[in-house]
Amino acid sequence: MGYRVREFQETPNPGAIKCLLEPAIAPLAPGRAGPRSYRSAAAASSDPLAARLFEVAGVENVLIATDWITIGKSPSASWKTVKKDVERALAAASD
Repeated sequence: MGYRVREFQETPNPGAIKCLLEPAIAPLAPGRAGPRSYRSAAAASSDPLAARLFEVAGVENVLIATDWITIGKSPSASWKTVKKDVERALAAASD
């Protein structure tokens, strides 16, 4: 299926960016709606979408909502590279 980033939006945190997506993101399981927040790849291991995003070099945390994701990056990572790789990871997602 995959997701398309409609728009990247800056956040008050210069180390984080909001990605507005299409289509909407399904919950992990019925009855488990609501945001999902992960601060490490290990914490995201049971969430296929979050785990895929942590495979992107420089991603340090992920917040997943219904139609947007916020990505936090390491200070040494470039937004240009992270955005490109996040778009690629989301397009290839099969969750």
